[in-house]
Amino acid sequence: MEAKLLMHWNIRHDRESEYFEFLVNDFIPGMNKLGLHNIEVWYTAYGDCEDKMASGMMETAVSLRALVAADEWVYLTDELNEFVYDYSEKIISATRGFQL
Repeated sequence: MEAKLLMHWNIRHDRESEYFEFLVNDFIPGMNKLGLHNIEVWYTAYGDCEDKMASGMMETAVSLRALVAADEWVYLTDELNEFVYDYSEKIISATRGFQL
C-alpha cells in the first residue's frame, strides 16, 4: 500500500524571499530526486494553522521510513529549517484526496 509523507511548517517572515527560492530550486527537486512522487504543497491563506503543508508519496511505508532516515533527507530538511520553524512530519497510509 502506498504511503504518504505529510509535512507542516511556518515560514520565517524575515527569510520569506530566500525560502521561496529554496523551495522551488532545491526542496521540491530534492524530494523528487529522493524518489517522492505526487508532491503537493499548500499555503494556508486563512485560519489558525501552519503556513504550509506539503506531501509526497512512495510505494511503501518501509521505503518512506528509509527515506526520512537517509542523510540526504536530513540535510534537505536541515536546510529547510533555516527558513521555517515548527517543522513536523509524519508518515500515513495514502488515500485519495486531501489528508491531514
